[in-house]
Amino acid sequence: MLTSPTVPAPTPSTVWLTRGRHTGPTAPDVLRKNLRSLKDAGTLQDFLEVPDAETAEGELVFEARWQVPGDVTVRARLTLGEWSGRGQEWTLVAEAERPWDLRWPSPAAMFWPWDEDAPWGQETVTGGRYADVSALPADDKELRRVLRGAQRDTWTIDLLVHEAMTPDERGRRSLVPLLPPGLHHRVVEHRAAPHQLRTANWALREFGVELPRGGALVLPGSPAPAGYEAADFTVRSVFLDGTHPTELLDAVNRFAALPKPLPDGGEAALAALRDEWRLLTLEEELARERSLVVRYREALEAMTQSRDLYREAAEQAHEALKAYREAAGPGEPAQPAARPAGSPFQQLGRTLERLRETAKGLRPATAEGPREREPAGDEAG
Repeated sequence: MLTSPTVPAPTPSTVWLTRGRHTGPTAPDVLRKNLRSLKDAGTLQDFLEVPDAETAEGELVFEARWQVPGDVTVRARLTLGEWSGRGQEWTLVAEAERPWDLRWPSPAAMFWPWDEDAPWGQETVTGGRYADVSALPADDKELRRVLRGAQRDTWTIDLLVHEAMTPDERGRRSLVPLLPPGLHHRVVEHRAAPHQLRTANWALREFGVELPRGGALVLPGSPAPAGYEAADFTVRSVFLDGTHPTELLDAVNRFAALPKPLPDGGEAALAALRDEWRLLTLEEELARERSLVVRYREALEAMTQSRDLYREAAEQAHEALKAYREAAGPGEPAQPAARPAGSPFQQLGRTLERLRETAKGLRPATAEGPREREPAGDEAG
């Protein structure tokens, strides 16, 4: 039988998420030190390292809470994976009390300290760095692998820029820091050298998009978000001379605003943030305890009601069985009960109805019943 594919859940407007890799061996210590420093400075309201007993084997989980302008509370959860030869992968999900504003600080900056050589700022699939320029590999095979990986990964927004000519020092600077802070650790900027245009477009051909010479393209991802048209997110000319790239920045901002499904693994990460949250305020703890009391009371009421229903049904069955035995008399054999089917209440209802009908049939005629007709001969005499 054919089954329809599962449709990914949409990303809520209140949610911000990204992931990456820390290439050094001291990721847990870096997180603890930075979180403690931000709390002491008053940037964070509080943070918590979830005990090992409550996390998956080999994982570390950190939670943090802070406020953004407008007294909006943000809760965030960072999961640090087990160490491998390439480092430790991390996943970060944050949720605010109202729709996310890209002008708010990046949640990644609330967990990790930032500097130019920060070992945590490497994107997971392509290896590109956040808030920096990531040159496409010189090897054609590797170049195609990177672009295909960028297209298929929907955790990040991938921006591809073609250098029409070798840029100077100002042109080699990343354009990502010019975007709102909420995009600094969600956008990866890939740069194609002048001679790589044809190879890049050959790799992109299967996705129906094309990088213009000396221009830029926001990759749609796979699947592309609803409302994506390649022409709307293609910039024909990008001047890498320090000029403010207004058209390019607008294209990235518009793409970030499109509704998108949660990326692969994003639904589980969001569920963990919502269902396994440990960093509670006193008011939140009281509210949770009250909620538990209400749920226990409702469960107890349901159990009590179910018990009363079964008791009432048993009493009715007992009365019906008593009436059946009285009506049958001592000489009538008891009829074997049919094998029950359905729910207990359905079985009991059918049994009661059967017993009532049987009792009616066995009940003797009353004294006021019809008399027997006398023979015709006696009427004639």
